[in-house]
Formats: sequence, C-alpha cells, structure tokens
Amino acid sequence: MAAAGPKRRPQRQRGASASATAPGRKRRKVPAGEEKAWQKAGSKLNEEISSDSEPDVPAKNNEAEEEIEETPQEKKLRLAKVYLEQLRQQEEEKAEQEAFEKDLVAGRLKEDVLEQKGKLQRQIANSLQPPDRSDIKVLRGHQLPITCLVISPDDKFVFSAAKDCSIIKWDVESGKKLHVIHGGKKGTEDSHVGHTAHIISMAISSDGKFLATGDRNKLIMIWEAANCRHLYKFTGHRDTVSGLSFRKGTHQLYSTSHDRSVKVWNVAENAYVETLFGHQDAITGLDSLSRECCVTSGGRDGTVRIWKIPEESQLVFYGHQGSIDCIQLINEEHMVSGADDGSVALWGLSKKKPLTIVKQAHGSHGTQGLEQPFWISSVAALLNSDLTATGSHSGSVKLWKCGEGFRKLEVLLEIPLIGFVNSLKFANSGNFLVAGIGQEHRLGRWWRIKEAKNSICIIPLKKTTAGNSQKSAEGS
Repeated sequence: MAAAGPKRRPQRQRGASASATAPGRKRRKVPAGEEKAWQKAGSKLNEEISSDSEPDVPAKNNEAEEEIEETPQEKKLRLAKVYLEQLRQQEEEKAEQEAFEKDLVAGRLKEDVLEQKGKLQRQIANSLQPPDRSDIKVLRGHQLPITCLVISPDDKFVFSAAKDCSIIKWDVESGKKLHVIHGGKKGTEDSHVGHTAHIISMAISSDGKFLATGDRNKLIMIWEAANCRHLYKFTGHRDTVSGLSFRKGTHQLYSTSHDRSVKVWNVAENAYVETLFGHQDAITGLDSLSRECCVTSGGRDGTVRIWKIPEESQLVFYGHQGSIDCIQLINEEHMVSGADDGSVALWGLSKKKPLTIVKQAHGSHGTQGLEQPFWISSVAALLNSDLTATGSHSGSVKLWKCGEGFRKLEVLLEIPLIGFVNSLKFANSGNFLVAGIGQEHRLGRWWRIKEAKNSICIIPLKKTTAGNSQKSAEGS
C-alpha cells in the first residue's frame, strides 16, 4: 500500500482575512473611490518590495469594492461619533446665528431709541461733492409752475403737481412719464376725475400705497399710487389746502389750510377724525414723522407750531421776522424752516426759539437802499442726518451742514437752478435731490421769471467713500 503523501493546504486568496468566517463578524463595503485611494497608497509600498516577493493576486472579476471587518459594536461606536459631531456643528452654527441676530436686533433697537430721541445723526454732509451740471436730469411735462412733489419710499418714482392742475408720475431711472392725470377746467368738478384748481400740496404714505393731493378749491384727493387710480376725495377745509403729510408707518393723514386749521384723516378707512385750531393766519406748510404729532409753519402769524394730536394741544415757537412759508422735520426732535425775510432757522422741539438762524441765507436783490432778501420758498432735510437744502429764486439751491447739536448751519455748496424752487425732496437713500422749478412762486404771482423752465430737476448727490455711512449720537 502506497504511503499517503503530505496533504496540501488549500491556498487562500491574497487579501482575505483569516478570521473572515469567524461567527459574529459583519463586513462593510468600501466605496470604489476609497479603494482607489488605498491602491494608490499601497503602490508605494509595492515599489519597495524585492523582486523575490510574491506577486499580488488580482481580485476576482476585478471587483471595485473590498470588504473590511467591523463588529456591530464598532459600527455603533462609529455612527455615534458621526452623530455627535453633527450635533456639535449644528449647535455651533445655531449659537453663531443667535449671536448675530441678537447683535442685529440690539443695533436696530438702539437706532430706534436714538431716532425717537432725535439723537441719531448720519454724518453725510462732509462726504458730498458738487454734482456735474451734465448729470442733472431735467424733466419737462407740466405747462405751468411746479408747486409740489414727493418721492416714492423705494426712490424709484417721483410724483409732481403744478398750477395747471395736473399730476405726473415719473420714472427716476429713465426720466420717462409713467402716468399723467390731466387737470380739468373750473366748473367741471362733477364730471372730471382730477383737480380743477391749482394743486398746492402733496404727500405719499410711507408704504407707498396712497398719494394725497390738495388744491385751491379746498379739496383733498386720494389716489392709488401704483396706478394713479382715483379713490375718493375729502372735503371739509374752507380754503386752500396748503400742506399734507402722512404719519410715518400709518395711513393717518394730516392736512393744513389757509383756513388756519389742522385736520386729521384716516385714509385707509376713508374717514375724517378731527380738527384743531390755533394759528392766527393762513398755514403755509406741514410735516410729520412717526410720532402722533405734526409741525406747521404759520405764514404771516410768524409762528411755528407743534401739534400734539392725542392731547389736542400745541406748542408755539417764535423766531422769524416774516411770513414762514415752509417747514421740514430733520428728525423727531429737530426741524428746519424758511421765511420770506430770507432767513433759515433750525429748531429743537424743547426750545421755543431757534437753535440757530441764518439771515439772508440766499442773499438779496434790488438797488442799493431798496434791497430785499430772496424769499426762502422751500426747505428739505435728509432724515436723521446733518444735511439740509433750501430753495429760493436766487438762481441756486443751497446745501447746508447742520453742526453739532444743530446749533450751526454751514453752506456746503450751491447748485445753479433758474426759477422759483417751489419744492425740494431728498431721496430716502440720500443718493439724489429733486427740485420742482416754476416761473412763479407756488403761493402766488408776485414775480415771474420768464427765462425759467417749469420742470423737475433730479440732482445726483456724489459722495466720497469716507464718512459715507457714519452715524453718531448728537445731543441737542
């Protein structure tokens, strides 16, 4: 009987684990990308193996995946670590977002408090540069002098009105007319949708929804600003409606008239609210912000008044020597006014006299000995900033810097414009100033400047980078 030869051990495929068949073991497949990375790393090791070494046995069917041993406990531990890492990252991101939002809210609240106290003042004046005359857009469309204008809250549109009883909506970017509401003839009030008398005042709500216009025929008309559709009219004043202003953030409308009264309306509900009296002569101008109060210029009675609507009370301020024809709030605590004695005044709501006053702000005209100051026909203020503007018929618009505490007015630059500057408005962004020009004063026909053009001028305000958006809290 032949002797049994030695048994041959079965050859194990290279790369397989000796314990691959051990009970309780699970295998995890490795993606092909990782397989390639391992092969690349392993190729360096293979280069160092001597020529006597056993060559690699290729994987069966060139499979791109290889199995790695992993017990259930190891898998649980690995997944737990991944989950905890994800939780940690999520918590970090959440904490960063909360901190950012907290800082943002705190900053806004601080600004709101400063704004309500009249101490939020953006330092813009020193960064302004004189505009090039070629950059000024001149828009022509009204046949008679422009009397008033407003800018939409998003700065995309300008609404203007004139003595020809018309209203025009303009596109700021292109300078094109988007809509024209033509004026009607006197006596056609019942059949014509629009004004049939000189439009003297205009206001737009802070959400851009409503437009209000007032005329010499004692009427206030309410329009849908988006499409210039007529909604309704308010009656009640007994003379020219000389001033209109929406309370900021609401649809509450204030109106003033030559009948010496201030009226309050709820535009959203098409309702009259109340009437306040106090001025001794025709009221010529009106403005308001977010507080439930408004300020008025009293014309020939020489007073500026602050009306506290809930208390039905008023504060009286004296300072100008002539008729106070225009007024504008700079913030909740300060305002600027202009008069036909040529003076411009800055006021603080806590003091009954001007904080500062500049006499003959636009110079004078006439022969020696019979000189008269140029009337201040319009004023404007960039909200919560140190920048104001004044208009007259002196041949230019002036830009002014309000000094610290609003106790000083300094001329920054002059922009040549021929005619009566009957209305001035700053864009909410501060990027441009709009002037309404006419051959006559908006309230009458004392002079006529024939060479003037009845037009809208959009004046770009160029700024240097430094100080462009600085803010500071200024005490009054």
